[in-house]
Amino acid sequence: MTDAPTLYDRIGGEAGLRRMTQRMYVLMDTLPEAAAVRAQHPATLDGSEQKLFEFLSGWLGGPPLFTQKHGAPMLRARHLPFRIGMEEAGGWLACFHGAMTETVDDAELRDLMWSRIEPLALHMRNLQAVPLRWADPQDA
Repeated sequence: MTDAPTLYDRIGGEAGLRRMTQRMYVLMDTLPEAAAVRAQHPATLDGSEQKLFEFLSGWLGGPPLFTQKHGAPMLRARHLPFRIGMEEAGGWLACFHGAMTETVDDAELRDLMWSRIEPLALHMRNLQAVPLRWADPQDA
């Protein structure tokens, strides 16, 4: 009995994952809908691309590069210093989706990855989607 291939294996290992993460950050620099999330990043995206590559490597069942280098991912805590609303999360997801669609041939794998990455990205939001308006007590 052989072990089933990991998602990391199915994406093409290091080379396949690198192709996708590099494409994602090219899209972040070019897609108009990514402007808000792009503004949250440094001038060069190389470090961001590397960290995403390292995180996704372990997340997809490959080498736990991020954990080895930076410790536990604690993604929400690491993203709290940044203002992340629906516009930023949506822009990030547009880049991820575009890169995944362009570089991952396996439709079943794309669907599986998307079903896991979309909720994770939306969980990073720390701004309300629609601001609440509290009723003025004098209006009651």
